[in-house]
Amino acid sequence: MKYLCLLYFDGKQLDAMSAEDKKTIDRDSLAYDRELERRGHFIAAQALQGPDSAVTVRIEGGKVSTTDGPYAETKEALGGFILIEADDLNQAIQLAAGIPLARRGAVEVRPIYDVPHP
Repeated sequence: MKYLCLLYFDGKQLDAMSAEDKKTIDRDSLAYDRELERRGHFIAAQALQGPDSAVTVRIEGGKVSTTDGPYAETKEALGGFILIEADDLNQAIQLAAGIPLARRGAVEVRPIYDVPHP
């Protein structure tokens, strides 16, 4: 089964880190992606630009409405994702716990819904 691991963290904490510490997080994150791939769990991963680059899109009265920035005001924001393959939710949680940025924020683990085809 596929699971999406959504990475939430306080971007201000990352901004305050030294360049060397940022390189360490990047190195550790890429190494963990390779480890997941080696073990047959990795599907895709990507970091996101900061929340200030986000645009929220809504359809209101049949018209497209956009708002700059993320939908919610919060300290932690979505910063990236890893799409994994796991036997069950327990295994997905164990794999998510190994994500290096989990130590600096939160990882939301969500099963992928397979849309039935008629």
